[in-house]
Amino acid sequence: EMCQRPQWDSRLQLVPDQENYKKNEKVMLSCPKGFQPPFTEIQCQTQFQDDVYGTLGYKEFWLGRDSRGAWIPIQSSVECIEALQVDPETSEISSTSIKLKWTCRFPDACQGMRAMCQLAVPSSPPCEAEEVNAEQMLHGQEGTFTCSPLQPFTEYSVTIHLPPNTTLFSWLFTTQETVPDKPEQLWLDPDRGSLRWSAPPSCNGEIIGYQLSITARNAGDSSVLETQRLRLDGSVTEHRLPEHSPGSSYAVMIQGLTAAGAGAALTREFHSNSSSDTPHPQTISCRGARDIAPSQGTAVLPLRPIARASEAAREHQLIVAATHNASLIESICSGHARLPNASAYLAALLNLSAATDFVLGDGSRGQGLHNAALSPGRDYTALLRLVRLGPQAEKFTCVCYSFSL
Repeated sequence: EMCQRPQWDSRLQLVPDQENYKKNEKVMLSCPKGFQPPFTEIQCQTQFQDDVYGTLGYKEFWLGRDSRGAWIPIQSSVECIEALQVDPETSEISSTSIKLKWTCRFPDACQGMRAMCQLAVPSSPPCEAEEVNAEQMLHGQEGTFTCSPLQPFTEYSVTIHLPPNTTLFSWLFTTQETVPDKPEQLWLDPDRGSLRWSAPPSCNGEIIGYQLSITARNAGDSSVLETQRLRLDGSVTEHRLPEHSPGSSYAVMIQGLTAAGAGAALTREFHSNSSSDTPHPQTISCRGARDIAPSQGTAVLPLRPIARASEAAREHQLIVAATHNASLIESICSGHARLPNASAYLAALLNLSAATDFVLGDGSRGQGLHNAALSPGRDYTALLRLVRLGPQAEKFTCVCYSFSL
């Protein structure tokens, strides 16, 4: 009535360690550090019974002592089980922190457990990150290990270990991207007639593109504004300026893009016939209106189509703003200001193909719009705007008309 040494997990340590055990002999089980067997004590048992062929004999089996101290039959192979459970997929990762949930199935096997995080590789210019000194003793049966503050878009190693040198868990995590810093330099290359800029470092995330906005003021007719908004590939660091008459000025804004969005904007102003990037302010000088009638709340605008003769007839927008503020007018023209708002509204949509006199404020309605009467005693700017939209570019061309009622 003997039991052979069980053919279970090779990592199991049996005490006493021998090839055969007597009936009722008790054996202690243990595992390497960080692992635990489902039973720490087992006992050899035999039973006299017949097999499927009717042959009588002794059948050996093992009992295990459960957590309540009761002996129960062991039904399957006994294996060393990891004491610590950590699922990297459930971790919470932001641009500045890593949060890792952990569970210890056998608290006795987790005593003295420590967690730490550190840079996976040393940082180097221009993306220098401070070393993290985050080491924490883990207590209890479950909890959350938090590593912060961290740098965005940086790889960190998180390790949970038992002293002196037993690693229970080790994983590499990369913090989330955030918006990039603004480009450091933006200049006009007069020989190439193009804008050039230096790419910001990819410290906060991979630079996947740029948002470029160019507002041109025509020296020959300062009532005309033209704004281009472009989405450029991250490998591009140059863009040719739109052609305008000599003396035109350009207000330029550029933002880097990562997966997290657009970063801070770098803005400059350039003059087309100057090799210098020194700002040359140029104010808007709008065209006038005629037949202004305060009592009727109307004014006549002499409109001309913006679309070139070679272009198909395009719908022109007529926007009314109760202001002479040049910055607000530029914002409305470039599409940055939403309509309607407290000071501006869309009064009409016009299919212009030839010069026409338009009565602003006559109260007419159409296409869900209202050409509302103007209020006496107020300043007004009317914008005739043509919008051209493409997959990677938007172009807004405006002619402004300014008057007071």
